[in-house]
Amino acid sequence: MGDTLVEESKNPLKIAAPVAKQMLAWTLGKPGELSLDQKEVPLPDRSELLIRIDAVAVCATDLDVIANGPPALINGTLPFNQGFTPGHEYMGTVAALGPGVDEYKVGERVAVEIHSGCGQCKRCRSGMYTSCTNYGQNYGEHDKRHRANGFTTNGGFAQYAVNHVNTLVRVPDDMSDEEAALAVTAGTSMYGFIELGGGLLAGEKVVVIGPGPIGLLAVGVAKALGAAPVILVGTRENRLGLGKRLGADHLVNATLCDAVEAVRSLTDGKGVDYVMDCAGTEETVNQAILMCSRGGKICLAAFPHGRVGIDLGHAVMNNIYLYGIRGEGKSAVARAIALMAAKRFDATLIHTHTFGLADVPKAIQYARERIDGAIKVVVKPQSY
Repeated sequence: MGDTLVEESKNPLKIAAPVAKQMLAWTLGKPGELSLDQKEVPLPDRSELLIRIDAVAVCATDLDVIANGPPALINGTLPFNQGFTPGHEYMGTVAALGPGVDEYKVGERVAVEIHSGCGQCKRCRSGMYTSCTNYGQNYGEHDKRHRANGFTTNGGFAQYAVNHVNTLVRVPDDMSDEEAALAVTAGTSMYGFIELGGGLLAGEKVVVIGPGPIGLLAVGVAKALGAAPVILVGTRENRLGLGKRLGADHLVNATLCDAVEAVRSLTDGKGVDYVMDCAGTEETVNQAILMCSRGGKICLAAFPHGRVGIDLGHAVMNNIYLYGIRGEGKSAVARAIALMAAKRFDATLIHTHTFGLADVPKAIQYARERIDGAIKVVVKPQSY
């Protein structure tokens, strides 16, 4: 793997052990084309840390980035053929500290948030760093210090990555690498509920539409926060059953009944306080609107693939609020890990498959095609 990093007076690093100069990383060529290459291990700058990546989960957004590009943005353009490494849901071990970092120690295990905003735009200064208005501005004369690992900077399908100190969360000693890698998924669900109700869900009626990874963990988070009842709507019996194990009080199979009518019947005809739509189709967005009570709130947690026509009149006349979320803002990963550490829900229930670094294409195929019932697929980059 080459020579090791050494301490230099211009960029003093604190390292636990010799770190190789070279690492293995998957890089994106043409759309849909990944190659396993040798890359230089990145050096952490001021306020940054080098993370040895121990586990990275495959997200549906990774599949979009690899196939289509957005929402990734490298050097102001699409991420193809720029030596870019995707992957954003990872955890690992602190391998080196950049200048000015004393909040963590080398050897500590950490999970990551994706986004480190520029810190100077209106959104960042109000705490909405996942909505940084300088998104992707981190190159050349356009360097506003924005970072989103796996989207605007290199990500986790590699053996090492650099993260800003603000993006890290300590992992409890008794939490496995695989579970810690799911913290970003749980954090996205948490962020949705923070935006809908400030995280105050006790006694509130909640519907989650779409039992994918975010939806399933949204059930666990909602139940942990005291929502009652939690209703899960989906089309696959096996995933609905998993939702039951994560705490859902009622299951609605949308292929067997009118999902809106089923939710209304479970809530005395009034509807629910909050809906989190994790499917992102025209049908489910409209179902969410009709499932809400008057004054209810909807979180749109999925990226629709195209324009969506909605019954806006019903939403307006019934004072229904619609919120879009991006990522896992407002320290949601730290909040989610706290619930996971307290065993308030078992995130490992959605982890179905594990692969080594050399098998990233296979891991992606399993996630995309749901082979062998795949839900959340995890890659271990230190295992070739």
